[in-house]
Formats: sequence, C-alpha cells, structure tokens
Amino acid sequence: MADVLDGLYETVLSRKTEKQEGSYTCYLFEQGIDKILKKCGEECSEVIIAAKNGDNRETVMEISDLLYHLTVLMANEGIAPADVKNELEKRSRKSGNLKAFHSVDKNS
Repeated sequence: MADVLDGLYETVLSRKTEKQEGSYTCYLFEQGIDKILKKCGEECSEVIIAAKNGDNRETVMEISDLLYHLTVLMANEGIAPADVKNELEKRSRKSGNLKAFHSVDKNS
C-alpha cells in the first residue's frame, strides 16, 4: 500500500507544479486550502455513512477518496508521506499503552 500512496503523492505533487488542463487535482490547488479542507471533510463524512450502512464496497471507495484528498492536503502543506510514516512508526512502538488521543475543552 505504501508504494501506491507514494506514487499518488508524487502524481499530486507533479500536478501542483505542472498545471494540466482538466485536472481535478490542479483545480483543488487553484481553489486553495479552504476547498481542499472542505473536500476532506465531505469525504470523511461519506466514509462514516458508508461504514454505518455496512456497505464495504462503498466504504472502500470512500476511504480511497478520503486518502486522495488527504494526499492533496499533505502536498499543499508540504507534508511528505515519510513524515506520516515516521509518526505512525513512533506510535507503533507505544503498543499496549492506553493513551488519550484527543481531549476536548468542553468550555469552548
């Protein structure tokens, strides 16, 4: 899977620097961070709905859409796949540790 994601990242990066007419990826870069983030949010919601509906085929397609849009976000923000891999490797060494992933300030 890493090879596929690395290849996707390279393709997305090339669209960022070499504009291609009719390219959806180029369109996202032209629209900017707000559009990219909106699409990430939409795709995340679609993953949730597909999974809730128990439709694995649809869930796989939506996860693929989400990974694509996250890859565009990464390229836009200068985050390399290696950065994410390194973080995941670091986290995998913490196996067995119960950790609070996110705490919410309920006063905000």
